[in-house]
Amino acid sequence: MLEFIEGNIHELTPATAVLATRGGVGYMLNISLPTYSALEGKTEALLYVHESIREDAWVLYGFAGRRERELFRSLIGVSGVGAATAIIILSSLQGDELAAVIAGGDVKRLKAIKGIGVKTAERIIVDLRDKIKSEAATLNLRTRSNSDAFDEAFAALTALGFDKKLSEKALDKLFGESPSITVEAAVRKALSMM
Repeated sequence: MLEFIEGNIHELTPATAVLATRGGVGYMLNISLPTYSALEGKTEALLYVHESIREDAWVLYGFAGRRERELFRSLIGVSGVGAATAIIILSSLQGDELAAVIAGGDVKRLKAIKGIGVKTAERIIVDLRDKIKSEAATLNLRTRSNSDAFDEAFAALTALGFDKKLSEKALDKLFGESPSITVEAAVRKALSMM
């Protein structure tokens, strides 16, 4: 499974990006408008990847940040929401705005997005409201800290096989007490806490 692709931006449109890797391979990734905006004017990029392997195609979706990829994965987990629809939703309502719409149960705002009907909007809210609210609480704690270091430490702990919730709780405490803690120190201290 691909986690990310890093390389030179060979082509960039509002819907796709082609990254040429150092190995001489070019990967075409479907992207949202926020990712396009993040890449515009740059020559190199690192995109977090979601891969969709079907009988007839192997499709890659690229995201400038992990949070956007997680929102995408949450959306495609809702019955009736495919990858193309999820990209449209992420392009229409970005990150925190989408989370606020879901947490607030704003069916009207979701329904205003092309391809989203009342039933799908309601299903998105019902399926994701609790998840979005708990993520928002975690994000509020994280904004005080170095979020890149937090993300790296979290990825290291989960790669080592530790429970996501326990890892997140330990890191929230550590980064809350010392926002400038290094990744290595955070992982070491979190290991002693679990």
